[in-house]
Amino acid sequence: MKYLIDFAALLLIYVFFFFGRWRRAGRGVLLVKTLMYAYLSLVLRFTLMPVIASLPHIFDHPYRGMNMTPFSDVLHIRGDFVRQILLNVVMTTPFGFLYPLTRKPAAGFVRTALCCLLMSLCIELLQPLLNGVRSSDITDVITNTFGGMAGYVLYAVFRPVTLRILRRLEKK
Repeated sequence: MKYLIDFAALLLIYVFFFFGRWRRAGRGVLLVKTLMYAYLSLVLRFTLMPVIASLPHIFDHPYRGMNMTPFSDVLHIRGDFVRQILLNVVMTTPFGFLYPLTRKPAAGFVRTALCCLLMSLCIELLQPLLNGVRSSDITDVITNTFGGMAGYVLYAVFRPVTLRILRRLEKK
């Protein structure tokens, strides 16, 4: 139920604020920006939600600072570090692919990587604030940023095909 409130809020924001504006810009813009919005909503689901239901309890638990030792789980062979690293890379790869498509002119590699880094840093700093059980880790920021960079490489490789598909959408 807690997640339903957040998804309802995200749906209302999309319908009343973004959908009309993006639709007027064309089918390609609508598709790319809607995919980015849906992707970011899923990232929120797995990293920060529930948000709205957590707001009244935001100060009911101590804030645990970020673990600033990169790859400490790997160095000390703790937990399921391989799975965590892979999930972090996979989670942000779509960002690296979609972000340049949402910008006019298309964002370059450095700007995409920087935006991915900032998104990851914001998520990591907010996690322990919204939920006393969650923690933040510099390794997550590093691996998320790497995932965004990998996504940009995929964007660069598939850019001609992607742009051709988006142009065809605009002609329909």
